[in-house]
Amino acid sequence: MNKIVLVTLLTTIFLLLDCYVFQAVKVLVESSSLSLKKITYSIYWGFTAFSLLLFFIYRFAPADSLGIKGRTFITGWLAVTYFSKFFAILFLFFDDLGRLVRWVIQKFTGNAQLIENPVSGNSNYISRSEFMMKASLIAGAVPFVGLSYGILSGAHDYRIRRITVKLPNLPKEFDGIKIGQISDVHSGSFFNKTAVKGGVEMLLREKPDMIFFTGDLVNNRASEMETYQPIFEKVKAPFGVFSTLGNHDYGDYATWDSLEAKRQNLKNLITIHKQMGWDILMDENRNLIMGNEKISIIGIQNWGAKARFPKYGNLQKAHESTQDSSVKLLLSHDPSHWDAEVLEKFKDVDIMFAGHTHGMQFGVEIGNLKWSPVQYMYEQWAGLYEKQQQYLYVNRGFGYIGFPGRVGILPEITIMELKKS
Repeated sequence: MNKIVLVTLLTTIFLLLDCYVFQAVKVLVESSSLSLKKITYSIYWGFTAFSLLLFFIYRFAPADSLGIKGRTFITGWLAVTYFSKFFAILFLFFDDLGRLVRWVIQKFTGNAQLIENPVSGNSNYISRSEFMMKASLIAGAVPFVGLSYGILSGAHDYRIRRITVKLPNLPKEFDGIKIGQISDVHSGSFFNKTAVKGGVEMLLREKPDMIFFTGDLVNNRASEMETYQPIFEKVKAPFGVFSTLGNHDYGDYATWDSLEAKRQNLKNLITIHKQMGWDILMDENRNLIMGNEKISIIGIQNWGAKARFPKYGNLQKAHESTQDSSVKLLLSHDPSHWDAEVLEKFKDVDIMFAGHTHGMQFGVEIGNLKWSPVQYMYEQWAGLYEKQQQYLYVNRGFGYIGFPGRVGILPEITIMELKKS
């Protein structure tokens, strides 16, 4: 879609949302003085004008001119503002729908009592419509506060999730081996370097024997790692750090001057992995040998079962020469790969490690209750899954993209211990 047409359409939608919510604002200050009304209206439409200005800047300014913090601020502001207004509109819509139904019934029945009128002489009376108008503003304020908190606190509220997986075929030499996993760094979204450094230090304090990174180091461009490479190159482990690519690492969502520029960007990103000392697996495998026993670590390029995600990876190629390994551990960014190919064709893969979903950066996790809208798109979206005696672990992601924060689904550092059953 033409950029001008898209911006015009979105601007119209934003203005319609603002006008709709403004009806509730007018009710809120209806009994106030004229001067207070003018101040309230000016603040409201001032926020609208500021939001639209940011939107225009985001859409038309060169990406490099805004910087990471600038783009993060704009996306955060727009997400919080209009998502909150959407919740307010739900209340307003149901109120308007109710009034429309009552008006239609009154027209056909002539029953005027269906149209609300204040109780005569009762100064404390509040009509149903007035109540719904004020409730809509409260409904909008709740996500506004929650999403704002998700940016200020949730974005870097790293949580260590410990899990033990028992494998009957695990050699005794590897019994108790500890694997650290991070995924979906998305360095192009970060705005708090100190917090990111703290997250990396949390991982290193766990002293894992080896570390897996399961894709999406950047949003689009290798240059996003310039500021953060000195932080992530400290990620080391005795048996090594093994990494692979995610769908964002290929630059498919950016505009390039030429195909060669896009290819060079991918080469630069692979070089960054190597410079950090990470062993990037491009449809390859590595063997860990202890005594007379070995396990294989297999890593493939991005392979997604969903139509919009490319299938770059070749698991058949990566799997070659691993037949005599006691245990096979697979790094594959997209969890949909597990059902679509791994379970069907590679039944000797013991555990697949994935990321990709971020848990949608929004949801609820309280005890055994786990919910996120992403579960309606991905059957496996966070945590450990088992089918046919094969395992999948989906990391909730270290970073974020789009909305620069997290609500309920917090950034994750996984520590998995393998035990012989």
